[in-house]
This record gives sequence, structure tokens and C-alpha cells, in this order.
Amino acid sequence: MLPDIIRRKLRELPDKPGCYLMRDRHGRIIYVGKAASLRHRVRSYFHRATLNRADPKIRGLVKSIADLDVIVLRSEADAILTEGKLIKDYRPRYNTLFKDDKRFPLLRIERSQPFPRIRLCRFQRNDGAAYFGPYTSSPAARAALEFVEKYYGLRKCAPLTPDPADHKHCINDIVRFCAAPCIGKTTPAEYRGRVQEACAFLRGERPAVLKEMQAAMEGASQALNFEKAAALRDTLRLLYLAVKQRAHIGRTLGRKRSTGQQSDTGQTGIRTLGKILGLKRPPRVIEAYDISNISGTLAVGSLVAAVDGIPKPARYRRFRIKTLQTADDARMMAEVIRRRFARLLHEGARAPDLVLVDGGLIQLRAAEAELAALGLADIPVAGLAKRFEKIFFGRRILALTADSPALKVLQHLRDEAHRFALAYHRSVRARRIRESRLDDIPGIGETRKQAILRHFGSVERLARAPERTLATIPGVGPVLARLIKQTLAGR
Repeated sequence: MLPDIIRRKLRELPDKPGCYLMRDRHGRIIYVGKAASLRHRVRSYFHRATLNRADPKIRGLVKSIADLDVIVLRSEADAILTEGKLIKDYRPRYNTLFKDDKRFPLLRIERSQPFPRIRLCRFQRNDGAAYFGPYTSSPAARAALEFVEKYYGLRKCAPLTPDPADHKHCINDIVRFCAAPCIGKTTPAEYRGRVQEACAFLRGERPAVLKEMQAAMEGASQALNFEKAAALRDTLRLLYLAVKQRAHIGRTLGRKRSTGQQSDTGQTGIRTLGKILGLKRPPRVIEAYDISNISGTLAVGSLVAAVDGIPKPARYRRFRIKTLQTADDARMMAEVIRRRFARLLHEGARAPDLVLVDGGLIQLRAAEAELAALGLADIPVAGLAKRFEKIFFGRRILALTADSPALKVLQHLRDEAHRFALAYHRSVRARRIRESRLDDIPGIGETRKQAILRHFGSVERLARAPERTLATIPGVGPVLARLIKQTLAGR
């Protein structure tokens, strides 16, 4: 027997592409999927034939579903990209694909170089480069890379600033149509013009180029050069796919949701929440906080904000914990609250209508104490514990039903705060691994360095660990362990 909330949402599903998120009775996301038609795909899970004939995993998923959300997107390609991002963020129990660190390919143009190149990459960084993608099809991304290099004469060589000495061993200007700025065949200004045209093509702003290729393909076919026509046809298909997928996928949960979902997690949920908590007015602006760390190391905090139940990424903030190196989530939460609201007072900005902390009574009391110390004791604070989904507010502990719109507002915000904190913690941890003091030790490669830091959590803990403990790590041994300890001790 389906819950009423699922029956209603199944009736309201749009016949549009997008992603769907299945939740259990605790509000946790247990499965993320994509669909060309949300209506047909999501409804198929609840057909009698599915429950009778599907494999045990699917039947277990369907029986665990207590609620579902949908995100309407522009195309199936956008749905594929968004699905991968959501699975990496939430790691749902019933998903198996996309849980690793693999990413969809992007094209990157290094605009800061004198003669920019275009490269294939998997990560987008805030480094001033121009990024295009991500692309759900690796062949399409590679075809786009190959085409713009040849069509616009972009260089492929490795030197950052090529010169005539580099050209002695290069024939790309002959076999790959390179503009050869290294020997002055093209001026820097002309070369940058080529780069700008390549960027415009990747943005989909040069449809005439594709029409030119279409005409060349038809001409080759009429001339009975079928091999060339087939090659142009295959390239053209991949280029159409690449240009079609040029849209950048932003923060999914910050997008506008369907009307049915807004009624649950938006205005209705806010009004219900205000009544349940006994607030003077509905909490239109809510700030949610979470902490992420590994045994106290590399600890970070996150702040996400929502207006009328809809996340607003422009208001998100990240915090590096500065005062603690031990695992104490309550004190870390207190530090984040103190820093956030001290700055809010300094700037004279408006306070949120409700503060939500991820955790139970201890985190709640820590946040309340910091606000009281700042003279902001009138700001209401609530805590949402993960295990039993109970709301802590003042001296009350509230247990709402799983389909409560008020609970869903808090759950969505809590999950988003957790995702944002975890993403920041992974970024900090990856940067620490890349920029480690272990890099200067002979015999320590990237794989061995990651294994060591994954075991100890930080270089500081490694420096305090006994040499015999370090020697037990696979790939280290007593000789390398002694060298590491001597290096870290400065001997």
C-alpha cells in the first residue's frame, strides 16, 4: 500500500527530463536516478509487475521508499550530469555507479598563457582558465578537442612559451595545421583571436562551422568519396553532441523545483514549522550549520541558507576550524556560530529567522550559549539529530511524522549543509595531500603518500607516531620509516 504522499506526487510528475531522489522513512536519500521522462520512469517503479518480477535489490528499494523528490532539467544530458553529481554528494545506499572519484571530462583553455592551449581535464578549479562542459560522452569531448585544435590552428605542444628551438623537433604546423606562433607565423594578437573563436564555437555561438562541415560531408558523398564522407559524418555527430552538452551544471539543490515539491518544502513547510516551534512568525530565512572532520583533523564547518525553504547558494559560507585539533563537534560548532554572528553584528546584517544545527542537545546548547554571549539569545535555534530525525528545540524534543512538510524543510537543509561541509573537507584533505612535507622525501610517491596520510590523518600526527607503527604500513618498511622520521624531525 503506497503512502498518500507518494500517490499524490506520482500523479503530479511532469513528462520532462530530470532527476529523481528516493528517500526512506528517516528522510535519507537512498537512490538517485535520471530519466528522459520523469513521469514514465518514476511511475514504473511502483507497477505491480516491478514488485513481482524485479530483482531483490529493486524490490528492496521500492519497499524502502517513503518519499520522493524530482528535479526538472532542460535535457537528458543535463540529467546525466546532475545524477552523477548528486550520487557523489550523497552516496545513496542503492546506487552503485558514480560513487568513485571519476568525473565527466571538461575542456580547459589556459587563458593566462602567452599562447593558450586547450586540454582535456576532469576537475574544474578556480584558476582563471576557461572551462567547457562537462561532457557525458568522452568521445564527444575528445572530438571537440581535436576539431578546435585543427580548425582554429591552436598549438598542441607542451612548452608554456614555445620558441624556435622547440619548433626544430615539431611538425604540427605541417600535419596538424598549427598556427606556429613559436616561429612568428602568427602574431600573439592573431593567435588570441583564434583562441576566442574556438571558445565561441565551444559555447555554441558558431553554428556556421557545423553547417560548413555538413556541406563538406555532402560534397564528399556526391563525389563518391564515401570514406571521407563517413569520417566527416562521425565527427559531425560527436561535435553536435559536444556543443549540445556545453551547459554548465550548477548547484542542483539551488534550482527551482516543481510546483508539487515547493508546496511541501517551501511555503507550506515554513508555515507549519513556525507553528510547531511556536515562533512569532514563519522562519522564512533559515541558516543550517554542520561540521566535518576526521578525528579532529582538518576540521571544517559549513553554513547553508534557505529562503522559503529553497536553498540559496549565494549565501553559503565555509569555515576552517582554528581553535581545536581534537574531535569535539560541539566546541567546533560553537566556534563557527561565534565567528559567523560576530561578523554579522559587525556588518549590521539581518539575522536569520531560525538557526539549525546538525546534531542533538549538546550541539544545540553550544550554539545557544554562543548566541547568548553575543547578545543574540532571541534568535531561535533548533537541532536535528541524524539517527532518529528528532528535533531539539528549547527544552522540547519533537518527533514529527516522516511526511511532515516541516520536517522535510529541516531535512533538506541539514542534508545540504552536510553535503557542503563534506565537499569542503574533501577539498582541504586533497590539498593537504598534494602539498605535504612528504613530497621532499625520496621514495615517497603520490600513492604511498596518500596511504600514509590516510592512515594518520595529518603530517603532525605522523610526526608524533612511533617509527615501528609507521613501518607497518604497506609499502613503507623499517628503512623508509626511519628516513621519514628523520626528515620530519629536521635531522
